[in-house]
Amino acid sequence: MILYLGTSSLAKLYVEEKYSDIVRDWVEKAEIIATCRVAYTEMISALELKVKQNDLSTNDYNHIMKRFAHDWLNFAIVDFDEREAGGFVKKYGLTRFAAIHLSAAKLIQKELNDISLSFSSVDENLREAASTEGLKVLNF
Repeated sequence: MILYLGTSSLAKLYVEEKYSDIVRDWVEKAEIIATCRVAYTEMISALELKVKQNDLSTNDYNHIMKRFAHDWLNFAIVDFDEREAGGFVKKYGLTRFAAIHLSAAKLIQKELNDISLSFSSVDENLREAASTEGLKVLNF
């Protein structure tokens, strides 16, 4: 099974948050972890914000970034279709990055029809859109 992680789910692998244990369990069961190439920048931005808000120490940030950069090399990194993503913004009212993640997951689905793909995001609107688009969505 391929597990597609939106950035909100990806972050739960590195920062202890609500549902972190569930995401980690899904990751253990997956054969391949996939995400969109924009998740790298999104992840750094999210961690930087946690440091600025004093929710994460600089030392923890450095440790997490080292692990994340190492793990990134083992993820299946996917591009996206910018026109399709733009359509998802309009069709579902998604944020730009949510639409990009949905488009990236759909590209995997189109390319690998016979392989099971599961989609994970904390964003409820994104999960609903992914389900409507025919993706198997993992719910919390």
